[in-house]
Order: sequence, then C-alpha cells, then structure tokens
Amino acid sequence: MSGWQVNRDAIRMVGRDLLRPECILAEPDGTLWTADARGGVMRIDADGMQTLIAQQSDSASAPAANDAEQLVNGKTLPNGLAFDREGNIVIANFGTDAIELMTREGASRTLYDSIDGAPLGKTNFVLTDSKGRIWFTVTTRQVPWTRSINEKTADGYVGLIDESGIRIVADGFVGTNEIRLDAKEEWLYVVETNARRISRLRVGGDGSLNSREIYGPHDLGGFPDGFAFDAHGNLWITLILNEKLIALTPEGDVLTLLDDGNPEAFARYEEHYAQGTTTPELMGACRGTLAPMMASITFGGPDLRTVYLGSLAGTTLASFRSPVAGLPLAHWRTA
Repeated sequence: MSGWQVNRDAIRMVGRDLLRPECILAEPDGTLWTADARGGVMRIDADGMQTLIAQQSDSASAPAANDAEQLVNGKTLPNGLAFDREGNIVIANFGTDAIELMTREGASRTLYDSIDGAPLGKTNFVLTDSKGRIWFTVTTRQVPWTRSINEKTADGYVGLIDESGIRIVADGFVGTNEIRLDAKEEWLYVVETNARRISRLRVGGDGSLNSREIYGPHDLGGFPDGFAFDAHGNLWITLILNEKLIALTPEGDVLTLLDDGNPEAFARYEEHYAQGTTTPELMGACRGTLAPMMASITFGGPDLRTVYLGSLAGTTLASFRSPVAGLPLAHWRTA
C-alpha cells in the first residue's frame, strides 16, 4: 500500500442517473445495489442493466421513479444498506428515522422506529454479522439533526438487533456514521464524523461493547464518513468535504490514496465549523468531481479488488482497481 495512489485516468464510471448513491452493496456475481433517494435501491447488474426497486408496503404504493418530492419532504431516504441471511436488504432510513427490511422485489416493512419508548433518532447505517445480528447507528437525536454538526453533539449511539429485540450497546458518539467489524469480529469500528476520528470497541459474545478507544489519529484532518477494511487490515476511509480517500494502516500511518478536493472551499468550511456556523452552501462548495460529497467505499468484483465510491451528490459510481483485496463482509462469506 505504501506509495500507491489511485490513477485518476484509470477510474471508470459505473451506473447512470443514480440519486444519492450513499451506500453500495456488492455481490460475488457482480451485482451492485445502491441506496436511492427516490425511496428504495437501484440494482445494477454486471452487464450494466439497471432496475430501480422502490419500497412498497400494504399501506402505500411505491413512489414513482421521478418523484423527487420523496427527497424534499423527507418521507423516505434510504442511507445505509446491508444484507440479512436470507438476502433481504436491511435499510437505515435517514428520512423515516427507522430500521427497515425490504425484499429484493421491494416489499418493505419497518423493523423498529423506537427504542426504550422513544424515537430512534436519525438512523444512519446498518451492518450484519456472521451470527445474523443487525448492528445500526444513530447519528443524533437532535431535531433538526443538522444542529448536531455545529453543536458537535455527543448523543449518537450504536444499537443491536438480535433474538432478544433491540437495544443500545454504546452511546456518547459525536456524529455516529458507518460501522465495521474486523476479520474475526472481535472489534467494532465506529466513524465519529463530527469528531473527525475513528473509535473502536471490543465485542463481547452477547453483543456487548467495551474497552472503547480511539483508533488511529485523534483528528484525521477531515470528516470521515464511510470506511472498509482490506484483507491486510488497512482501513480505507472516505473524507467527505475534503473529498479524499485515505487509508489508515494497522501501524497508525495515514496514506492519501485519492485527492479530489477543493482546498480553498474546505478551508472556508473548516473556519465556520470551528465557530459552529456551517451552512449547506458551505458544504456544497466543497464537493469534488469524481464522487461529489464522497461518502462510502465498497470492495467488489469476483476477487474483491474492484473499489466503488458512493456519494451524496453523484449520479454514477467512481470505480477503480485496488492492489489488494477487500475484507469480505458477512453476506459475501456465506454466498
């Protein structure tokens, strides 16, 4: 990894007309699934054929493919995605503030929208493990959630859904975002976007979390959003607004793999962030050109060496080949 960087000329775009492809799931046969702001997921087959699969329930018909109102009014906004053991898609819905389950045909139902008698909060990401458990994150319980950015609120948490139901297993995070397990599922890694760091906790056999510590630098120099392990234990991290892809090695070194940022715009954002005066306009000015508002990273392809970058403002997926394979997720190991 040392000294390697993404060759911009080798980047190719996958998919078209995507809407907020924040999270990407890859399967061994080459199929990709991306979150879609129209209320569901976009399936991209290995041959490039695309199908928008909209969430449907008994009480509401699927939203029309061009119904941008779904994004505006916040009714549904799929964010984090994961496969359960049956191949259904677990969704952290940033619009409905719920954890949902959707079949590959679109039939959708709410698993949970409250915990301990209170609303879940702003659900962000979901992850399934080898035991079939669902881990999820809530960024904040602030209303509106954007307050948490300027106030740097430490009210984010990690939850767990298993045979016993739903419960909070760790809290006090500053802008909880994506989570990942290491190869042996001994540690759970947590992105704290608004603290600009990665934390990790040791996983107990019952799903309890303890021995919390900061992993790597206390400040990554930007705002981590999504991340993924490679097979060698390097943690590949997207820095949203910086528009960078970095790798954090097991030794603690930070390597810049791709830089698509606007330094001047980011410097202005950082000034306002320090003062608690950020605005959507300042964020928007930072977006890059390859994966605008770079939000996630997924390893795919038959050898897990094809990398896909998810984004909040892109309409396609930036993709390139990696010199190392990614760490297979639970659904890949059981495929």
